[in-house]
Amino acid sequence: MNPWLIALIVVLLAAFAAVTIIWGIRAHRLKVTAGVEELIGKTAEVRNALNPKGSVFIEGELWTAVSEAGNIESGEQAVITKVDGLTLYVAKKSK
Repeated sequence: MNPWLIALIVVLLAAFAAVTIIWGIRAHRLKVTAGVEELIGKTAEVRNALNPKGSVFIEGELWTAVSEAGNIESGEQAVITKVDGLTLYVAKKSK
């Protein structure tokens, strides 16, 4: 075989391996962006008034929510403080 062809194949395989390793390392360093843990701290819109229980709308989904501090009227914003199963615990968003 031609030595240039062998050298080209070796260089291409080494480059492929380096790119694959770099992408793998980056993937392991990324923060998890799925699951209920990501909801904490986000703002939701109150759909059914929280007295203290009602529902909120966040990221295209309707969730059951419980207000931790007083009543929150429909249409107001609430910040998610805790997640317990399929229930969100929220506090009224301060302006």
